[in-house]
Amino acid sequence: MERVASLLPSATEIVCRLGFEQALVGRSHECDFPDGVARLPVLTAAKLDAERPGREINDRVLELVREGLSVYRVDADCLREVAPSLILTQDQCEVCAASLRDLEEALEQWIGQRPQLLSVNPTKLADVWGDIERVAAAMGETDRGLEVSASLRERVDAIAARVAGADSRPTIACIEWIDPLMAAGNWVPELVELAGGRNLFGEVGEHSPWLDWQALREADPEILAVMPCGFDIERIRAELTPLLAQPGWSELRAVREKRVYLTDGNQYFNRPGPRLLESLEILAEIAQPSLFPSRHEETGWQRL
Repeated sequence: MERVASLLPSATEIVCRLGFEQALVGRSHECDFPDGVARLPVLTAAKLDAERPGREINDRVLELVREGLSVYRVDADCLREVAPSLILTQDQCEVCAASLRDLEEALEQWIGQRPQLLSVNPTKLADVWGDIERVAAAMGETDRGLEVSASLRERVDAIAARVAGADSRPTIACIEWIDPLMAAGNWVPELVELAGGRNLFGEVGEHSPWLDWQALREADPEILAVMPCGFDIERIRAELTPLLAQPGWSELRAVREKRVYLTDGNQYFNRPGPRLLESLEILAEIAQPSLFPSRHEETGWQRL
């Protein structure tokens, strides 16, 4: 069995969903699911204070990126100490986790044989299921990867089949950052459509776009799903003031009809791993409540 260091929460979840949690020897500072991974040595740290208000976090991230710096650092000494044979990372988003560049810099100090590197870069749902297969193959467990990905695809198809009988498909705007305003992209628009909604902003397979408030007012969505990257529901409530202060907020259809939902972006929508299935279930409960019981209410979503 490989000795695996995961520098990405979704990759950690993939390894555990495959049934190989015992193979993990290190994790990122953001890997927090399942609970058992808390025992692992932490191999990364952030260069910004994640407890600051959303606007300050955004400004600091932009500052670091403009300067050609990473948002995260890798502890090369600790990485060498845990001696992984496989390291899982990503090269999609400087903000989401330690990047391939961070890792290459850390490995410049490596003494002895370097471990295998696997970078996951999903932009849509099929990529996520494919990454499960790639991680399994890198661990020498190809059949297990195929089994898990097939099971997840089947459950997605079952939800889509149930949605096919929906009487209507409400328009949905997904908010991935509040201040400044950003819509959700990548796999989220795909999840919205599969859940029985009509996605208004963001494109499948494309990075999350900035969102103009006036464009949102003019679209007047039937549902607003607020899912800031890295925020749980409690943190979202604490950060809502800039959104509620937007001109015409109370006039939006979703606000008037009490269809504004706060969803746990940190645990679900922002992590391209196995729990995107649960993210799909959350959206289905919100978009098609007559077809899906509220299994994730309170923990995965709450009404504003």
